[in-house]
Formats: sequence, structure tokens, C-alpha cells
Amino acid sequence: MAAAKKAAVGPLVGAVVQGTNSTRFLVFRAKTAELLGHHQVELTQEFPKEGWVEQDPKEILQSVYECIARTCEKLDQENIDISNIKAIGISNQRETTVIWDRLTGEPLYNAVVWLDLRTQSTVEILSRKIPGNNNFVKSKTGLPLSTYFSAVKLRWMLDNVRKVQKAVEEGRALFGTIDSWLIWSMTGGVNGGVHGTDVTNASRTMLFNIHSLEWDKELCNFFEIPIHILPNVWSCSEIYGLMKGGALEGVPISGCLGDQSAALVGQMCFQEGQAKNTYGTGCFLLCNTGQKCIFSEHGLLTTVAYKLGKDKPVYYALEGSVAIAGAVIRWLKDNLGIIKTSKEIESLAKEAGTSYGCYFVPAFSGLYAPYWEPSARGIICGLTQFTNKCHIAFAALEAVCFQTREILEAMNRDCGILFHHLQVDGNMTSNRILMQLQADILHIPVIRSSLPETTALGAAMAAGAAEGVGVWSFKPEDLSAITMERIEPQIQATESEIRYSTWKKAVMKTMGWVSTRAPENGELAIFSSMPLGFFIVSSLIIFIGARYISGMP
Repeated sequence: MAAAKKAAVGPLVGAVVQGTNSTRFLVFRAKTAELLGHHQVELTQEFPKEGWVEQDPKEILQSVYECIARTCEKLDQENIDISNIKAIGISNQRETTVIWDRLTGEPLYNAVVWLDLRTQSTVEILSRKIPGNNNFVKSKTGLPLSTYFSAVKLRWMLDNVRKVQKAVEEGRALFGTIDSWLIWSMTGGVNGGVHGTDVTNASRTMLFNIHSLEWDKELCNFFEIPIHILPNVWSCSEIYGLMKGGALEGVPISGCLGDQSAALVGQMCFQEGQAKNTYGTGCFLLCNTGQKCIFSEHGLLTTVAYKLGKDKPVYYALEGSVAIAGAVIRWLKDNLGIIKTSKEIESLAKEAGTSYGCYFVPAFSGLYAPYWEPSARGIICGLTQFTNKCHIAFAALEAVCFQTREILEAMNRDCGILFHHLQVDGNMTSNRILMQLQADILHIPVIRSSLPETTALGAAMAAGAAEGVGVWSFKPEDLSAITMERIEPQIQATESEIRYSTWKKAVMKTMGWVSTRAPENGELAIFSSMPLGFFIVSSLIIFIGARYISGMP
């Protein structure tokens, strides 16, 4: 029996989307952006201590290989010839930090995830080294000194992990964000793997000068990080290397963007003033500011949006980062057990129809933009005996929308743009209750793409358009497979304002729950020099005094 003839579909482009909770591989038709096949693998997260978040780099890498293999199998079953895949793009969770051994290919420690808070004392110590009138870290990087970014995670590893220290001393250590780890491994690893990153991921390390587009020696000296362990920096769209092994051996990896930049490209936000919001583990609103850096005075980040080719100009963005969006739904499922699957939250929220005065601020990792307040912790308030799990589910969805409004208002104050609508993407946009709430709370229309996977699309576009590949056009009319849905506000602006002002009151109650100040050396010296007897006697005096004041015998 003759083999079935393979379907003629023209050039295809694959995209790896390596996120915090899962890895996906998607294959698009280059001429239309039609999604032809995909596969997804869920990932585990480890929480060794309170505030610590880690992942296994080898599990992440294996999930990429599995997604590619399964997607190729599915395409083959559809009689689609995988030899039509002409390029692969990568988008990734940003800031997550990996160090590995270039001789063995083995990670020297778990990946420290962007949400991780262990570096708060490191941040406090470093912040005291920055002159008050010359915040050179922010002026060079566009970023506040925060646990969020890679440099402090790397500094923590260098201070606390002996295997890392030894590998650096012996010249065996390589540092990278997840994109670097994947590209090095997929292009050969110990057998000639390419060690690099792109400008968007580099701009999230706090070691990269976003003006010169180079690793900055002053920043490396400040964080005491050896510059030789850092990857080479590329544009977002060029051939970095070829796949080694597997079904796609020999296919060029030619696109790389941090996930939020990839979504900006996938949403075709190429004009100054265009903005998009991605609803994933966190929530990230980016506004294209063109070829100029705008430094925020309202708690936003200045970051590299994209650079689509070696000789192409760099574009910048203002970004508002919310740590907890989809992660709050996972928390309701895994920690409280009020839902069994993430999709159930929509039916619970629909059943309630309102939060009934319940407000939820999911500051599990402190508050990111616009507050940058690491001492904040999550709070659910406004509870009554009537409150049930449906109201809490509704309040959790509202929390995502309120946080987005805070970002949008800060962005408006920074760049003077009055937004008439908001383009949205990400897995959470399939939740119709959430999308309607977002339109109501912003009181502007929300524009939802028929393809929620715009992050993957952006990575595919960059890969397919790279010099030497040239199968993708950035013209909007060529994206014929993508349609848009417009969701209009359905409540009065006054009601939206009342709900939002009550939310702001709840946010204020989250502040200052934990002490983040690292003790001064002098304080440590005083306490360490005091004899144990002093503490015992002091404790007895306090105890006896308290009993006397209270009238106890």
C-alpha cells in the first residue's frame, strides 16, 4: 500500500513557549499564521522554603524536547510534512536564573524562578551601596533594584552555593536565563552549544546597559559578577545555531524574545503608543515607546521591547509587572482546594455574579508595579458569614483586573497616552467573566485575539523573518487566520470607580506585613557580643513587670 501523500502547506515555523507553569511547542503556517499543531507539558515548581521558588532546568529542557517530538508526531498523523518547518523561535519566562557546567552540561543548582524572594536581604544590602543622588542601576537598566531580576539571584548563588563558586573559580560556569540554557542545550550543549541570549532577555538581568546594548562593566562590578560567565547578546531575529538531534535536526533557531516582548510582537504592536496585556502566571502590560527610553516616575519599568534583526533599530517599552495573576487561580486549586481545575473558576464566579464586598489582594510575592513593596503579603478582606467560595473566586478574578487598572493609570501618567482600548492575550483570556470584568473595571473596550497564543506567534514571526530564513512577513494583512473580538464595558463608570477605590483601600492593608530590612553590621555586633545571661535576666524582668502591671499574682 502506497504511503499517504503529505499535504502541501507551504513553509512552517515552530515556536517554543517556555513558561513558569508549562512548556508548549506550536507550529504555524508562515503565510497566514494559522496554528497547525501543538503540544503542552505541565511543569513542577519547588518551594524549598517560604518565599523560595525553584524549577529543575533538566525537567524544563526535557519538556521542550517532548513537546517538539509530540507535535511533530501529531503533524505527521495529519499528513503534514515536518520538513516544511524552516525555523524555530523561542520565548521564555524571563529573569529565571540558571548556572550550569559547560564541560558536563549539568546545572549547578536549580533554576531560581523570577517570583523567588530569597534575595530580599541581598537587595537591602546592595541598595545601601547606591548613592542617593545617582541611581546608576536604574539609569543604565531601566529597572529598580528588586528580587525580581536575575543579577541578585545570580549574586545569591555565588554567595551560597559551593558548587557554583568552584565552577566559577575553575572557569567552568555559564550563566543564562531560560532562553540561554535552552539554546545552548539544543544547539549541541557540551558539543559546541551556542551560549547566547537576546536583547529583551538581557535587559531583564540588571547587568545590561539598555542604551549601549552591551553588558555593563560598572554593573558587573557593582554586583560582583564575573563578566566572562555571561552569554553573547543577539538581536531577537537572526540565526543563532542549528538544532542538534531529534525530529527537527538541522532546523535553525532564529528567533528569541522574552515572553512579554514576544506577545507585543505577536499582537503587532509596532507603533509608538500601542499596548498589550498578557494574562499568564503574572500579568504584564507593555506599551511601545518607539526608539526612545521613557523612564517612569510612577513605578513602571523601562525595558527593551524588541530588535528584529542585527541591523534593525531597537524599540523600547514601558512595562507594568504584576506578580500574581493566573497564579492566584492555581493557588485556589492547589492550596485551598476550592476548585479542581483552573477552568472551574469561571463557573464559580458566574454563580456568584459579584464578590459581595469581598476583596482579594494576592500579594504572595510582595507587590510589583506600581508599588515595588516587598513587605506586602496577600489579604482577603470584607468577609461576612454570607461569603462563600464563589465570592472568593469572583474576587480573585477582580484582583487581576484591578491590578491591570493600576498599571494602565501609571502608564497614562508616564507617557500621557489616554488608552481607548486594551489588546489582551494569554491563556486567561478564554475566561469570559474575566474579560468582561476587565472591560468594566477599566471602563474601556477590551480587544481579544482569536489566537490567545500570541506569545508563540511573536516568537514564530521573529524566527521566520530572520535573515537567511525569510519565510514570514510582518504585514498585518498576511495574518489572515487571526480575528479580533471587542468586549465593551457593561457597568456605569461610577460603579467601576467605587469598586476600584475600595480595592485600593484593601491594597494599603497589605503593606508592611514582613520586615525586609537587613540588620546593620553594628546591630549584629551588639547582639552577638551580649552574653546569654543578659537575655535571660532581661526576659525575666519583662515577664515580672508585665504580671505586675496586669495585676496578676
